[in-house]
Amino acid sequence: MTIQTPPTTSLLNDQFVDMKFITQFTGLTDKWFYKLIQDGEFPKPIKLGRSSRWLKSEVEQWL
Repeated sequence: MTIQTPPTTSLLNDQFVDMKFITQFTGLTDKWFYKLIQDGEFPKPIKLGRSSRWLKSEVEQWL
């Protein structure tokens, strides 16, 4: 009998991060990321009310 482990980037284990986290994590500016989003080269944000958040796993995968 084999036990399968869940994927490491399960939505339940993922975190929402904001632009401040992304800019500190990468050292790049928010303007740079918004340009990449507009060009389709960076994951689109998830809107939570007036806030924008990204899944940390998607940001790490993009890197």
